[in-house]
Amino acid sequence: MEARTLTITLQPDWKAALRASARKAFKADSSQGDRLNFESAAAFFGKLTERRWAMIHALQGAGEVPVRELARRVGRDVKRVHEDARVLVSLGLIERTERGSLLCCYDDIHVDMHLRHAAA
Repeated sequence: MEARTLTITLQPDWKAALRASARKAFKADSSQGDRLNFESAAAFFGKLTERRWAMIHALQGAGEVPVRELARRVGRDVKRVHEDARVLVSLGLIERTERGSLLCCYDDIHVDMHLRHAAA
């Protein structure tokens, strides 16, 4: 399977971010990878908590992992891992297999975040 890259961006104007991403991919000779955009830092940190990042990290390169095994690996309750997995699946960061296991198909996840002073 080919290595996949995900770039996470924070852009309030998600339509402009999508257009810019499409232009960049069109000009490139190869795929620039997948993109996930959040409209604000609050939205990003609200969805991608420390515990959810730990789940993603435990799944990267691990192949299909049953939920109970993932809960054991991250030292958490199975019910809470199920709840967090639902959020990560809805964002497209992980996938649920036909057998109900979890899978992260991204080898590299890059977060592109800028904090700038707004001119008055």
